[in-house]
Amino acid sequence: MSKAGNILSVSPRYSIPGGEIYVDCEGFEIGDLGTYGCFIGGVACKIVGASSTRVVALVPEGVEPAHTRVYLESSGEQSQPYEIVIGEKLATEMHIVANPAVDPKDDSIVFTRSGGRGQELPHTLYRLGADAYVDELPAEVKNPTGLAFDEVGDLYVTNRADGDVLRVLHDEEVQLYASHLGIATGIAFDSDGAMYVGDRAGTIYKIPRPSLIETFAVLEPSVAAYHLAFGTDRNLYVTSPGLASSERIYQIDPEGNVTEFFRGLGRPQGLAFDTDGNLYVAACYRSRRGIIRIAPGASSARHFLSGMNVVGLCFTRKGDLIAATSDAIYSVPAGVYGTLLT
Repeated sequence: MSKAGNILSVSPRYSIPGGEIYVDCEGFEIGDLGTYGCFIGGVACKIVGASSTRVVALVPEGVEPAHTRVYLESSGEQSQPYEIVIGEKLATEMHIVANPAVDPKDDSIVFTRSGGRGQELPHTLYRLGADAYVDELPAEVKNPTGLAFDEVGDLYVTNRADGDVLRVLHDEEVQLYASHLGIATGIAFDSDGAMYVGDRAGTIYKIPRPSLIETFAVLEPSVAAYHLAFGTDRNLYVTSPGLASSERIYQIDPEGNVTEFFRGLGRPQGLAFDTDGNLYVAACYRSRRGIIRIAPGASSARHFLSGMNVVGLCFTRKGDLIAATSDAIYSVPAGVYGTLLT
């Protein structure tokens, strides 16, 4: 056997630069410093832990995105490669605090540069087109947080500084849709077109039409943005990041009854569903950071994508995963919903 050994598996199979991957192997020989290493697409990784059966490494910047190969090296010998998928950075120097949103009209991605609460920036909303060009939107929204499109393709944005929901038309015109919503953060629409907004103080509001505001459910206060998403089962799922090390995802039925869907996450934030009913959430799970995939009914959970400071995500219509960190947007070619590389 080669001194570089054999790679048995790499987890997770999806990552973005800075993410931590676990290379399970056999027969890997660790010699003096500089005589062994882990490489992705020919680029050396920083190794944070190594033994003859496992190497833990950080995905470096500069790796060619999309499908690429991991291999180990020891004393000049290389292992057989193992395929993984690396996301492509599409935008940087942002300040993102929640999920990006996919425009149903053209599959472009809208995301934010939010700034600190009350901070006014010259541009706060951005659109990423199919040509990978990032365009600053002229709409003026202070501290945009949650983003969602309704069934006809109009964009709605929560403003946590003023507690408002704003409708943005043609990327420019801003209309007040609802107000007095506390520190308004997450936003989602149900299948009937009613809007739901999360206030960090703990209230989930239902807004069936402009300015008609109802209290839908009450949860514990959050130290960061509430994040909302509807499942294929018509239930509303909510994360509310706190200070505990083992936090929950809440499930709220159409009558407003709150139950615990899943527990055991560190600082869960943005979340989204695929068409098979799998839930993806930006969080830390069993000390692994990035995006966690939870099967329907919370029957199982696994580390799906590795990355640092991931705050939100969404899927394009062709099934690619858009991952948002606190300052950047990545596209991960994850394939069509339900047929993701496993």
